[in-house]
Amino acid sequence: MKFDHITLQDFKPYGDADLSLSDGVTVIHGLNGSGKSSLLEACFFALYGAEALEGTLEDVITNGEEETEVELTFTHDGATYRIERRLRDYDGRVDHDCTLEGVDADLTRDGARAVKSFVTELLRMDAEAFVNCAYVRQGEVNKLINATPSQRQDTIDDLLQLGKLEEYRERAGDARLGVEDVRNSKQAVLEDLEERIERKEAKELHETLNELQSDLVELDEEVENYEQQREKAEETKADAEEILEAYEEKREQLESVESDIDEIEAAVREAETERDELQDRLREARERRSELEGEIDDRLADAEIATATEEAFERRRDELDEREAELQEARNEANANAKALRNQADNLDEKAEDLSERAADAEAEAEDLAEEAEAAESTATDREESLAELETEAAELRERFAGDEDADTDDTGAADVDVERGEAESRLAELRERRSEQRERTAEIEADLSNARERVAEAEELLEAGKCPECGQPVEDSPHTNRLEEDRERVAELEADLEETKEAVATLDDRIETMKSLVDAEQRLAEIENTREMIEERIEEKRETAADKREAAEGKREEASDLREQAEETAEVAAEKREEADEAAERVEALEADLDDVEAALDRIEAIETRADRVAELDDEIERLREKRESLAEVNDERRERLAEKRDRRDELAEAVDEDAVEEARESKRKAADYIDQVDARLEELADRRDALQSRIGGVKGEIEELEELREEREDLAETVAALDSLHEETEDLEAMYGNLRGELRQRNVNTLERMLNETFELVYGNDAYSHIELGDDYELTVYQKDGQPLDPDQLSGGERALFNLSLRCAIYRLLAEGIEGAAPTPPLILDEPTVFLDSGHVSRLADLVAEMRSFGVRQIVIVSHDDELVGAADDLVTVEKDPRSNRSTVSRSDAELASAVLSESDD
Repeated sequence: MKFDHITLQDFKPYGDADLSLSDGVTVIHGLNGSGKSSLLEACFFALYGAEALEGTLEDVITNGEEETEVELTFTHDGATYRIERRLRDYDGRVDHDCTLEGVDADLTRDGARAVKSFVTELLRMDAEAFVNCAYVRQGEVNKLINATPSQRQDTIDDLLQLGKLEEYRERAGDARLGVEDVRNSKQAVLEDLEERIERKEAKELHETLNELQSDLVELDEEVENYEQQREKAEETKADAEEILEAYEEKREQLESVESDIDEIEAAVREAETERDELQDRLREARERRSELEGEIDDRLADAEIATATEEAFERRRDELDEREAELQEARNEANANAKALRNQADNLDEKAEDLSERAADAEAEAEDLAEEAEAAESTATDREESLAELETEAAELRERFAGDEDADTDDTGAADVDVERGEAESRLAELRERRSEQRERTAEIEADLSNARERVAEAEELLEAGKCPECGQPVEDSPHTNRLEEDRERVAELEADLEETKEAVATLDDRIETMKSLVDAEQRLAEIENTREMIEERIEEKRETAADKREAAEGKREEASDLREQAEETAEVAAEKREEADEAAERVEALEADLDDVEAALDRIEAIETRADRVAELDDEIERLREKRESLAEVNDERRERLAEKRDRRDELAEAVDEDAVEEARESKRKAADYIDQVDARLEELADRRDALQSRIGGVKGEIEELEELREEREDLAETVAALDSLHEETEDLEAMYGNLRGELRQRNVNTLERMLNETFELVYGNDAYSHIELGDDYELTVYQKDGQPLDPDQLSGGERALFNLSLRCAIYRLLAEGIEGAAPTPPLILDEPTVFLDSGHVSRLADLVAEMRSFGVRQIVIVSHDDELVGAADDLVTVEKDPRSNRSTVSRSDAELASAVLSESDD
């Protein structure tokens, strides 16, 4: 497997990052905290998602941003894949979108879980296995060496797929235990079945069944006898009920006839009452008809109609409709004319108002332009004053320099110092150099003076003690006192020289301060000269702007005057149009009054027609009421005939009822019912006994069937137990086979891993201190010194322990790459800050380890380090830098050989 390309958007310290990774050794170089490790974490996150992060998803998004995107392209086993992950912070939660695509094949996986599952299956390792195999994280360089042997064993077994064999062995063991549990369970069930069969056989079920069936036959015969007697009682009861039913039928008929008689009598009375009410309504309808006919006669004259006929109404209505149409046409025409005139007046008013507003706007613009012209003129004047002030300041500054033609000297005609303009900076550097020399001279004199004073003080102490200043022996009137005088003279000379150099330094300090002010003056003069031309141009521009603004203001005033005149003329025309509109409106009002008169005439016709219609309705109602009253009289005559027939029928039914026969039938029915109740009770008792017998018979039969089923179940279960015994033996053999295979393969891997580990450790740490490393069967690690003394890896120094762990990791990587059955595609070997625990000597050995892994055929090695020594081992160098102002990191590619050379020169 190889990382091809990584693209980041707002991932941790990166705003935008785009990096291609090639074969060979890539060193990601940069200062601590620049964001180097974040590049590797982004690759790891792209493969395995949140499981690859040490923090939460929220920590991945750059501070101040809401989204982050990571895109990784990698090649594995000849196929290229691209993974895109996008995180979005939304209302306190993070949405995670993820997609994996095959670049060369039609393959897509959507969703974080689906992508992680696919990558785990593709690489044959999850995130933890990836870290243990190929990704040495920052600060975890000693992870494997600090692990317990069992943890180390589990990690390496999982990487080499030996964990699968243990998983299979455990599954076989679980299967064996499961078979054992099932077999024991089945055996217990078989034993229980045999006990149940013995108990049932002891009951002699067939003999019990024969006895119960005989009792049932006798009971059935008794039940049959009682049922025959009950049938005879039922027949007697039925005959009595038939007599009683006939009696009840005649009695019901009698009651029905009497009820019919009452209903007919009530209907006759009700019909007579209704005929009286209809007579009253006839009288009222005739009176209302007479009133309406009088009202119609009174209204005919007002409606200008001779007679109240339909033809007269239609003729008069046609005349009024024709008159109404003429008036409406005239009114509409007058109304349209008034509206048109009013619209013209309104439009003209609006136009006049618009012209007035435009005139006001033009006047306001003229005022604004005039004010802008004054402002431009004022600005030009102010800038002329500023220019004059700058000229005065420039002249004063020029006076401070000698030889400036434009400078105005003071009364003495001398500048500040004898320095021409443009020489101040170089003179300042000369003065500083001279002051530095004088300060060094002062320090030397002070040292010599201190030594001379010490010699004089010593000599004076010896002389006071009567000893020679040179040899320290007692002497009187020693000729060597001349040396003491020379030393005193030397002290005086040095003190004079020291005073002179200090005065020279003070003088130079003053001259330097003066020269600094001249340097500032040069810079200020340059600024003034650059600014003066610009100010002159701005003054000219402002003057031209003022003239243009004045001219534009005058044009706006003339425009406003013209607009005022147009507005007044338009307003006069609008007033004339409004007077014409008022006259047209008066005409409309007159026409509408005529229309109201026509409408009133139509209303009078409608009122007469309404009353005529009501008279016709009353005629119809009178006829209908008269016919209904006659119909009610005919119906009552029929009812009286039916009433007489019903009364005759009532008398016949009353004579047909025989009370003695009815009473005898009731007594027979009662006795038959009592006997039936007694028989039913006895039959119910016998039925309960029969049900109990049948239940017992069914129970015995069920037990006999259950006994047969138990015997069959015993045979089947015995066969199952025998099969489980055989299966238990097979699972025991399978469990032992997986355990033995795992042990054999682990021993092979231990031997190979021990050899590779010693080869690697010898390469990176070959010295006289250690002879070899021993890897036990349970992955217990021991380091042997040259004298044969064993050491625990914890007893090594920090740098030795780090290299020891790196050697172990690289040996595991080699073993995984070579595989059990040949080479296998592996991920890149990634070392994140592997030099944290190493001194400079051990760093060079780490570089040798990287070169050795290249020679073993590792396709891609990625190293993150701030150590310059590892740059020399790089085929490709990536530099990471962080902007301290924005706190954002950027990546750039560098020439590895050139960078290594530059770093070497800087070290020299």
